Amino acid sequence: MRHLPKTTLVMVAAACVVVAGAAIEGQSPAAAGKGPSATKAKKSTTGKTPWGHPDLQGVWDFRTVTPMERPAELAGKETLTEAEAAEYEKRIVASRNADTARDQSARRTVNGTAETQDIANAYNDFWWDRGTKVIGTRRTSLIVDPKDGKFPPLTEEGKKRLAAEDAVRERPAEGPEDRSVGERCILGFNSGPPMSPGGYNQNVQIFQTPDQVVLVNEMVHNARFIPLDNRPVSGIKQWTGESRGHWEGDTLVVETKNFYQTTSLRGSSPNMHLIERFKRVDGGMIYEFTVNDPTTWTKPWTAEIPMIPSDGPMYEYACHEGNYGMTGLLSGARAVDKKAPGTK
Repeated sequence: MRHLPKTTLVMVAAACVVVAGAAIEGQSPAAAGKGPSATKAKKSTTGKTPWGHPDLQGVWDFRTVTPMERPAELAGKETLTEAEAAEYEKRIVASRNADTARDQSARRTVNGTAETQDIANAYNDFWWDRGTKVIGTRRTSLIVDPKDGKFPPLTEEGKKRLAAEDAVRERPAEGPEDRSVGERCILGFNSGPPMSPGGYNQNVQIFQTPDQVVLVNEMVHNARFIPLDNRPVSGIKQWTGESRGHWEGDTLVVETKNFYQTTSLRGSSPNMHLIERFKRVDGGMIYEFTVNDPTTWTKPWTAEIPMIPSDGPMYEYACHEGNYGMTGLLSGARAVDKKAPGTK
């Protein structure tokens, strides 16, 4: 469940964006709990815009309980049977229920993102919306390459950088730069790029014009403007990188480079070269992305996430309403400093 909205999301259409379909909310009764499991077929069902491009417009829901990496207990098992999938869904949903799982000291990983249990339990289960279903293919991981469903090994440089980032994150924050881009309300923890399932607000709205595609993520309402006119890249680093798109048949291909800093995908570096593919299929859309970051992983890796159309309006995610939470976090860190041994 998403946070209560302050105002309905307003998209300022500087590029004369035309909405070619009703905006739709992933939290309505019709869609709640389904997640993207309904997307099974790979047959293209793409309609056309008035100017002839494949029409990807609408609000798309990417909730699922299928993890990014294949769990250790499912090593060597690429897909689940229907009965196994039902049992897995039931077990995962129960284990994530914030009203019953109250181990305050535990630490877990959800779709590649470390999550401290005490923070997880700051909300009761009403506020979480991770989905309840595996993806339609019943794969045991969203990662499709490597075939084992795991992230490739980290490079030595990647290990050192992540260890240094973890050390900074575990100490009392010396400033806002010590905290993640999500906590700083710069990027949503599931909005990327690349997008990946997270805790809530798992919706993206797509707008199109003849020469641009716009992706608006409900999490922190980040908007990515993707030119389609073959303009050269500027080389200016940005939080969400610099994207350029083109069509390969019915598939939108988006290449992104020049990241300013790490995105919400844990582990990636500013050197990441990201290739995303969007294609409508029966019942929804397939979102595939390939990460090539030789300063972090020993080889590229690819994930595939089914999305289903949602059926209600998106809402603004206010993110601490001015990020007052950061003031509280830093004030708390200074209070911890005062209690440290040797301080007065």
